[in-house]
Amino acid sequence: MIIFYLLTCCCLFGAQDGGYVEYGLATYYADEFHGRKTASGEVYNKYDFTCAHRKLPFGTILKVTNLRNKKSVIVRVNDRGPWVKGRIIDLSYSAAKAIDIIPEGTVRVKIEVVK
Repeated sequence: MIIFYLLTCCCLFGAQDGGYVEYGLATYYADEFHGRKTASGEVYNKYDFTCAHRKLPFGTILKVTNLRNKKSVIVRVNDRGPWVKGRIIDLSYSAAKAIDIIPEGTVRVKIEVVK
C-alpha cells in the first residue's frame, strides 16, 4: 500500500533539476465554473492555461505531462483544489485539451515547477 501511494500521489523533492515534482491524477474544471472567481480572486477562464493546486503558491508556473501520451502543457496556479481524494491538480479546459485529458476525464500526470 505504501509503495502504491508513493507511485501515485507523492511529492518528490530533489529531482534531477533540483525542483518540485509530483505524480498523481489530474482532472479538469467543468464548464459551469467558467466565469466564476477562483481562490486567488481571478475569474476562471476555461480558455486560459491555468490550474488549481492544494498548496503551491498562486502564480507558480508548472509543466504538466500526461504520462499516457507524454504530451505536456505549461500552466499557472491561480486556484485551490482539487478536493477529491487522489487527485493532485485541476486543469483548465484548454490545458486539459492540450494534453488529451478531455476524453478520459482523469489521467495520471507528472507535475514539475518551472518557475
